[in-house]
Amino acid sequence: MTASGTRTLRVGTRRSVLATTQSEHVAAMLRERLGVETELVEVTTDGDRTQAAGTPLRGSTTGVFVSALRDALLDGEIDLAVHSLKDLPTYAADGITVAAVPPREDPRDVVVARDGLTLGELPVGSIVGTGSPRRAAQLHALGLGLVVVGIRGNVDTRIGKVRAGECDAVVLARAGLSRIGRLDEVSEVLDPLQVLPAPGQGALAVECRSDDPLAERLALVDDPATHAAVVAERAALATLEGGCSAPIGALAEVAEGEEGPELWLRAVVLSEDGALSVRRSASAPLTDRAAAADLGSRLAQEMLDDGAAELRSEAPDSPGDNEPPAGSTEVQNA
Repeated sequence: MTASGTRTLRVGTRRSVLATTQSEHVAAMLRERLGVETELVEVTTDGDRTQAAGTPLRGSTTGVFVSALRDALLDGEIDLAVHSLKDLPTYAADGITVAAVPPREDPRDVVVARDGLTLGELPVGSIVGTGSPRRAAQLHALGLGLVVVGIRGNVDTRIGKVRAGECDAVVLARAGLSRIGRLDEVSEVLDPLQVLPAPGQGALAVECRSDDPLAERLALVDDPATHAAVVAERAALATLEGGCSAPIGALAEVAEGEEGPELWLRAVVLSEDGALSVRRSASAPLTDRAAAADLGSRLAQEMLDDGAAELRSEAPDSPGDNEPPAGSTEVQNA
């Protein structure tokens, strides 16, 4: 509590540069729109401790990075938690509510390449690094003759591989680089027609306890269009994950239709080598989140019916889009 008796909101965050930057962005919105004081509370996760010890994490690390913040929330150590939304599991957490999704950053992927080259300008056989099977599959699908290799690490480590000549280029999320002020290093922004982003990429999720009256007040920092878009994407992801384990991309956008705003959703499921894919798009009136969720589920089910269920991942232990890179300048949206 402040001296005036007003509640100071404790905003839970990981310790990384990106996490604290985006949490402070939300905190600033809270101070402006709710007229409250805020305090960032850094929460160290088991994943952070493992990475600090130099021990590599196998498989998807989403759980270890999200669960610590949620535990702190349920234990009353913090009042709200800020996540990169694509890091959140698609299933609900008992006692916790996603109370707000602020306006979204640009969700597209970007290329950081030697000599400022684009993917199309790189010679055949050029080495492109990414930690995401989704990006790898779509890079293969472009048919540019690129050699795609798996990389991990923070943004400095990844871009450093280009500077050191170990890779000719790396592919990252634009949102993460934007939030830490490093867009000047981008050589190309990838069109979603070529490379669809991960569901929820570029968006933030603000969680609080379901029984906290704060949940209603957090609507003041929510962007309804963004919230509906990510609900549609995550509904598609949840349905597809229930029927396949292949790389998945999805993006929903609001467009003006003949009878008002509409939500347009595109999604893709690919084989790991990019040779096979199932792509579909659909739209629905932008009415509420339930309609957005229905749009995502219906589109995903159509994709499963079209053969997406047969596009299985051959490497279940490979890191997914939700893998938070290690290090002090970690980019959760990388």
